[in-house]
Formats: sequence, C-alpha cells, structure tokens
Amino acid sequence: MKELRVRESEEGCTFGVHVVPRSRHDTVVGLYGDSLRVRLTAPPVGGKANQALQEFLARRLGVPKDAVEILSGHTSRHKVVRVRGVRAEQVRALLK
Repeated sequence: MKELRVRESEEGCTFGVHVVPRSRHDTVVGLYGDSLRVRLTAPPVGGKANQALQEFLARRLGVPKDAVEILSGHTSRHKVVRVRGVRAEQVRALLK
C-alpha cells in the first residue's frame, strides 16, 4: 500500500502535494502516488490556488501561514511543500 512520503529535517517536514483547483470544497482526498492530494475551491490564477493551499495546510496543521512554504511547482498542480513546526506524524494524520 502506498504511503505519504514525508521528509523530516530541522527546517520542517517536506512533502509532495497534488492540487485539484476549482473544487467544491477545500479538503484532503487521499494520495496521488506518494503525495497528498488536496482539492481547493480557489482557481489556479494569479497565485490564488497557492495562497489557498498555504492557508489550508496552515489551518489543518495548526501553524502560522508563513510556516508553510511552497518550494517548487508554483505553476504546476504538483508542488513540493515544507512546513515548519510540525512532525511527520502530524502531516500523515491529514489523511485520516
């Protein structure tokens, strides 16, 4: 069975996120390969989906918005995200 791949370091947890923009709800829907699959209501225009992803992950993980950083994939559905101040177990708990 596939599992969310989370790399934990001193800077925080780094993991992949596959974003589905223009959805009905902001929600985690499971895995996309070894990445977290997230549906967002925001459109992929002008960075709105990226901003919505940062706000959504910050809210769900209980960290400030500026603790969520998109490292790569700013114009792609597949992104690599780093979240400071959380452990790998907390990130994997998003799937439950």
